[in-house]
Amino acid sequence: MMASKHEDDPNEPVNEQAVANKYAAMRSELNQIYSKITELEMEASEHSLVINAIEPLEPSRRCYRMIGGVLVERTIKEVLPAVHRNKEGLEEVIARLNEALEKKKKDIAELETKYKIRIRKTDGEMKDDGSEKGGSSQGVLVGPASGSE
Repeated sequence: MMASKHEDDPNEPVNEQAVANKYAAMRSELNQIYSKITELEMEASEHSLVINAIEPLEPSRRCYRMIGGVLVERTIKEVLPAVHRNKEGLEEVIARLNEALEKKKKDIAELETKYKIRIRKTDGEMKDDGSEKGGSSQGVLVGPASGSE
């Protein structure tokens, strides 16, 4: 392991603890991405609810919008395009985060394979790489590593 460290990457972990720390940090980043995606998806959903509620109404009708903590009076004709733009922006960010999520998953899988990392189930059983990639890891959130061996 240490001989290849200088050949491949100067940032390569030098010992088991460094590998464990790097792995825990990567898992933490993965969880943060999952959380942000969930938060933005909820916000996009709220935008959809607003759009569906005000779209069928008369465009000249008054409505109120919160801008920077201040409630302002506008017309539906003025507000609707802004809500659409905001929703589209959220969807763009969600798409980029999903790409980052897939890249992070791939990086974690490579690290698991390279260092033969196995995840311990809560009941104390060990999972090997083959069984984890069988589909059970898809969409499963795992808390930060605590007290590795």
